[in-house]
Amino acid sequence: MSQSVQTIPLTTLSGVSTSLAKFDGNALLIVNVASKCGLTPQYRQLEELATKYGEQGLTVIGVPCNQFGGQEPGTAEEIATFCSTTFGVTFPMLAKCDVNGADRHPLYEVLTETKDDAGEAGDIQWNFEKFLVAPNGSVVRRFRPRTTPDAPEVIKAIEEVLPQG
Repeated sequence: MSQSVQTIPLTTLSGVSTSLAKFDGNALLIVNVASKCGLTPQYRQLEELATKYGEQGLTVIGVPCNQFGGQEPGTAEEIATFCSTTFGVTFPMLAKCDVNGADRHPLYEVLTETKDDAGEAGDIQWNFEKFLVAPNGSVVRRFRPRTTPDAPEVIKAIEEVLPQG
């Protein structure tokens, strides 16, 4: 792996420079999200995971992306308002970025090296692709968009990497 996900410079949805190092010791579920997608109701399940497992050391992180059917066209403020009013999202959100192509964010350069359960790595397929990162910063699982956040295999994988069970 070229770089630890924890050291990659990031920007929050509100424009503040940050990195995942602030979540060192936590398991992370990183998800590229969109407000106008058929899979957008997954926000509710992501918030439920954040609430249920937050005290045990899971942090869900949303990464808005407009690369799939233009389904995240809003400004940062519009995205934040939609997420909080429609789904009650309280988990951290990063600034909108590209997850595929020439302008792929460095975070996704690392994440897309991870293989899914079928053994395939590479480009993000669509909105709501999920990556599980262990507390030590290693990317341990990849779940494709149609695998819901509350699917048994996602829950099992999260529970296996939680720092405090």
